[in-house]
Amino acid sequence: MLRLVRKRTTMTCLFFKQSLPLIFNFSLNINTSHSFYNPLLSRLSSSPAVLSFCSKPPGSEVGVRSVRSMQNSESISYLSQREAAEIDETLMGPLGFSVDQLMELAGLSVATSIAEVYKPSEYKRVLAVCGPGNNGGDGLVAARHLHHFGYKPFVCYPKRTPKPLYSGLVTQLESLSVPFISVEDLPLDLSEEFDILLDAMFGFSYHGVPRPPFDGLIQMLVSLRNYDQTRQKSPAIVSVDIPSGWHVEEGDIGGAGIKPDMLVSLTAPKLCAKKFCGPHHFLGGRFVPPSIADKYKLNLPSYPGTSMCVRIGKPPQIDISALRENYISPEFLEEQVEADPVDQFHKWFEEALAAGLKEPNAMALSTAGRNGKPSSRIVLLKGFDKNGFVWFTNYESQKGHQLSENPHASLLFYWDGLNRQVRLEGSVQKVSEEESEQYFHSRPRGSQIGAIVSKQSAVIPGRNVLYEQYKELEEKFSDGSLIPKPKQWGGYRLKPELFEFWQGQKSRLHDRLRYSPEDINGQQVWKIERLAP
Repeated sequence: MLRLVRKRTTMTCLFFKQSLPLIFNFSLNINTSHSFYNPLLSRLSSSPAVLSFCSKPPGSEVGVRSVRSMQNSESISYLSQREAAEIDETLMGPLGFSVDQLMELAGLSVATSIAEVYKPSEYKRVLAVCGPGNNGGDGLVAARHLHHFGYKPFVCYPKRTPKPLYSGLVTQLESLSVPFISVEDLPLDLSEEFDILLDAMFGFSYHGVPRPPFDGLIQMLVSLRNYDQTRQKSPAIVSVDIPSGWHVEEGDIGGAGIKPDMLVSLTAPKLCAKKFCGPHHFLGGRFVPPSIADKYKLNLPSYPGTSMCVRIGKPPQIDISALRENYISPEFLEEQVEADPVDQFHKWFEEALAAGLKEPNAMALSTAGRNGKPSSRIVLLKGFDKNGFVWFTNYESQKGHQLSENPHASLLFYWDGLNRQVRLEGSVQKVSEEESEQYFHSRPRGSQIGAIVSKQSAVIPGRNVLYEQYKELEEKFSDGSLIPKPKQWGGYRLKPELFEFWQGQKSRLHDRLRYSPEDINGQQVWKIERLAP
C-alpha cells in the first residue's frame, strides 16, 4: 500500500525551535533590567516599552541559521535611565503587569537569546552570576529555562534577597538539582569549568562603584577576557541588559569593564548599548502597544512573520571555513535497523514528523540528461511504498526533459534537527495517468490553477504574466467546476536500487549504513554494509 505523506498542522508556541527534537518552548523577551519593575525608579521620567517573545532551536555560534532579521542599530531607539523607568511605571500601572510576571518574561528572553547563538552541544556548562536585585532574579529565571533547554546551569548568588519571590526562584532551581556555588568555591580560572558566563549582577538602576563580592566577580570576568588570547576557546560572556559595572548611559567609562560577547537588551537598548562592540546583540521587544510607541516616538525593529526575537546591529564577521557542527546523536547500529530499507525509511520519517521538523518530505532531486551534466532541486515527496518514492511535477520542465533522456535519479532527505540524511538512487518512470489525476484533484484549487498557468522552466517576461493568467483561470472556474489536469503534468516514481542512512556523530565519526540489493538463491534481499564516514 502506498504510504501517503500526510499533511501536518504545526502549532508554533512562540517557538524556540531547536535542533532538540520533540521540544517546543515558549520564549518571551522583555526588559530584564530593574526598570521594568523597580518601584523606586518608577518616579523617574517617561518613555516606551518593548516586550517580546524570543524563539528557536539553539543556533550555531555565529547565528547563521537565525531567521531573525538584522536591524540597523543606528535606527533603533535607545532609552535613557529615566525613560526606561517610566516604561516600568506604565507597565506596572495601567498595563497591569506584576513583578514576578515581568521577571519570568525577562529571564525567559535571556535564555532563548542564549540558545539562539550558543548550542548546548558545545556550550553546555553555564554559570549564572546573580546580583541581589531584579537583574539577579532575571538570571535565576534564565538558569531555570536553560536547564530545560538542555544546558547544565550553575548559579553563584552571593547576596540572596530575603523575599518570597526570590526564595521561590531558588527553590525552583534546587528542585531541578541546579548547583549553587559560593564565591569562595569558584575556580580561579572560570574557563576550565564553564562555557558560558551569564552576567546578571546589576541592571541599569545601579549607581556607584560595585562593592564586594561583586567587584571581585566583575574583575574575574574582565581578567578572563584580558588573557584568553592563548586559549583555543574561552567562555562566552553574556550580559543581561547592562554589562555589570557599566554606566547605563555612558557605557564602559575608562574602558576597563566587562566586554561581553553577547548583550541581551530588553524593552529597548539603553544608551550604553551604543558602546557595545561584541558580535551578538539581541533585542526582545514585540509587546509595546501602539499607543505607547506613538507617545514616546519609539522606533522599534520589525519582526519577520511570527518571530519574537531580533538580532540588532551588524552581523558578526563569519569565517566560513570555521563553520562546523559536532553532532551528538544516538549510535546507529546494524543490529538495530530494519531488514528492509523502506521500513527503515518509514521509521525515520515518522520520527522526523514527531520531532516537528519543517517539511520533512522535502528532498533534493538530482537528475542528469544525455550530456551527463547534473542538476538538483528541492521537491516534495508525496508517497512511498515497496514499489518506490513518488513526486509530481511538470513533464516539460528541465527535470522532465532530463528524465526522458536518462531515467535515473537520486533523492536526498536532510533532517537537520535529528542529524540525519537518507540518500536513494534508482530508476525513474512516470506514474499512471489515473494516479496523477487522482492526486491533481486532491490539491487545493489554487494549486491546480497554478499548475496550468506555469509552463515550468520556460522563460517568461515577468511575474505579472503569471498573475494575469491565474486571475483569468480563477474567474473561469469560480463556479466550482472541475479543473482539468494539464497533459504535461503528472507524477514520477523512483524505484530505489540503493539506500544510504546517515547519522551525524561526534568528531566526524558518522554512522553510514548502505542497503544494496543482493540475489540469494533466486531471491532478492537487501545487503547492509557500514561505510567509512
